Amino acid sequence: MNKIKCIVVDDEPLAISLLESYVQKIPFLELVFSTENPIEALDYIQKNESDLVFLDIQMPELTGINFMKILGDKLKYILTTAYSEYALEGYEHNIVDYLLKPISFERFYKSALKAQERFVINQNKENAYFFVKSSGQQHRINFEDILYVESIKDYVNIRTSEQEYIVLDTLKSMELQLPENSFVRIHKSFILNLYQIKNLGSKKVTLLSEQEIPIGESYRMNLLAKIK
Repeated sequence: MNKIKCIVVDDEPLAISLLESYVQKIPFLELVFSTENPIEALDYIQKNESDLVFLDIQMPELTGINFMKILGDKLKYILTTAYSEYALEGYEHNIVDYLLKPISFERFYKSALKAQERFVINQNKENAYFFVKSSGQQHRINFEDILYVESIKDYVNIRTSEQEYIVLDTLKSMELQLPENSFVRIHKSFILNLYQIKNLGSKKVTLLSEQEIPIGESYRMNLLAKIK
């Protein structure tokens, strides 16, 4: 994966200097622009390629929340602020993490890792496959070969047309990594490949392989919407 192109926006020069130094210490991050003026940042983003914004919430010209409302999902955000009461509001938007000032490098690094994971997941969605670790080895799995994914306590079972892979992961994490246009959660314990459906009943799905998967009542409407 290429480096994540970062922008720092904060109305405090010392905060900018600190964040710049942190970004430069992390190999997979690349600082491309920093400014005390959020309007300048908006202008830069419209004209240049960038991926991630370290964004102060409380700024005089334009608040971080309004900044995100203007750009929407164009970029990902890590919010920075000295005021913890903004955390809940911030998480209503499309952000990776929330950093409370003063920010230690350890906390910053953890946040950067979250961003890296998010970008890797998005990159996987653009490919036709992903890699999973099972039985001590990395296995490449084509999305189209997956029949379903089943949750088994702290593991998931990725069942393909040929075999199954037991992976230390959560169903929620799998849901994020699989393409939204071809996979759907149909039960608290199952994610299904839509292209593997043969018959759809009121309480279960029959796959082309003749396997039957239960449908959770709370997931049924979403499944029907996906099929349509």
